[in-house]
Amino acid sequence: MIEIRLHGRGGMGTVKAAEVIVHARVAEGGYGNSIPFFGFERQGAPVTSFVRLDDKPIRPKTQVYEPNCVIVLDSTLRQAVDIFEGIRNEGILVINTPEAPEAIAAPDCIRTIATVDASELSFRMIGKAIPNTAMLGAFIKCTGWVSIDVVADRVAALWGDINAAIVREAYKSTRIFRRP
Repeated sequence: MIEIRLHGRGGMGTVKAAEVIVHARVAEGGYGNSIPFFGFERQGAPVTSFVRLDDKPIRPKTQVYEPNCVIVLDSTLRQAVDIFEGIRNEGILVINTPEAPEAIAAPDCIRTIATVDASELSFRMIGKAIPNTAMLGAFIKCTGWVSIDVVADRVAALWGDINAAIVREAYKSTRIFRRP
């Protein structure tokens, strides 16, 4: 089973991004579930969402405590939340930042780091810094765990073709660093 934890802030589409990942896995014949976790339910407050993906039915409906991958929609959360808590060896970090992946300070258990300036990309394309769709493109490029075509189709159905274009643009512009 693959376990993913997403960190964002209210209004960034963190929960919806998790739901799109699950939708894609199920549409491709697999299984998935997503569990949102809200602290204060207000715009700008930290939000966490959890995703499980597998080829067989998934029984756990709890938070993810040992993720294979962490997706961070707001890089300032690194100062507010332990985004690396419980991450497994050979872990993957996908983060919204203009920084090069090699410049990201991450524990040794992180094997792969992917960066994309999702806020800038979404602002440039839709006039709002809502990074969830761009982060989906970065996640797909880094992991390949779901199909970009299925995700882009779902994003288009939910938020329009321009957001599907953001998924694809982020996929192309994501930078990946794999530690030896």
